[in-house]
Amino acid sequence: MAEIKIRMPGAVPSADEYSTAVTAGNKVLQDPSPNRSQDAQESSQQGRYRAWVTALRPHTTLLQKLIAEVISTFILVFTGCGAAMVNEISNGKVTAVGISLAFGLVVTIMIYSVGHISGAHMNPAVTLAFAVAKHFPWTQVPLYIGAQCGGSISAAFMLRWILHPAASEGATLPFGTDVQSFLLEIVITFVLMFVVAAVATDTRACGELAGIAIGSAVALNALMAGPISGASMNPARSIGPAVASGNYRALWVYVAGPIIGSITGMLAYNCIRLPDTGVQGDKPAKSFRR
Repeated sequence: MAEIKIRMPGAVPSADEYSTAVTAGNKVLQDPSPNRSQDAQESSQQGRYRAWVTALRPHTTLLQKLIAEVISTFILVFTGCGAAMVNEISNGKVTAVGISLAFGLVVTIMIYSVGHISGAHMNPAVTLAFAVAKHFPWTQVPLYIGAQCGGSISAAFMLRWILHPAASEGATLPFGTDVQSFLLEIVITFVLMFVVAAVATDTRACGELAGIAIGSAVALNALMAGPISGASMNPARSIGPAVASGNYRALWVYVAGPIIGSITGMLAYNCIRLPDTGVQGDKPAKSFRR
């Protein structure tokens, strides 16, 4: 039974002495200090501080996303294009299979490293496709693309400085005709974005395996199309080495092709996406949308 303890009558207690304790079982609740003016002042200061932090938080969060995109795209280009350059220097010891695996592995690693921060786009075509499908705000698209291209250009110049004899090997160049490479880039980026849309935007997909699925799609496309088009699938991955090497031949292939392929891949998956049932839709997907 609850016990209520009340001070016995006597001298009128001062405000500092008055207290009422309510004991319920082994829990004791006491009235707070009556110094209300001080509490009100502290509450007001905390309210102003929270409002200030809330006002700054969106800008800080966006800055963190952009830094994550710069770093992840830098690592992508440095590792993937670096593997191609080392393959040239070592007379083919890395092999085409090794280059394909390098690109697939680094994409998988970066998704698990920064996917929860920025979405790990690392690709202007992916960012545009998400924006077209209304999974990503258009206001952040130019900033994301700038961050991705900045990271790619920085990595390309770093590779040029370290591996100068093979500086031009990081550039994506068609081994067939420009039309062949253009069509291949559309198709393989379509495949990549179809997989991304499935595992990164659909709540029914297993989000924990998104990195493995997307990295595997990159490696598979590179194995198939690498000997013909170079399998860029990423305008930023091609722009960086082109700027560093000064070789802009057929760059339009690797800008227009991936953008067309990614947008059509996203729209194609949206056409077959099953409607949310309400039960499964309550679980948020671990996705590239940030």
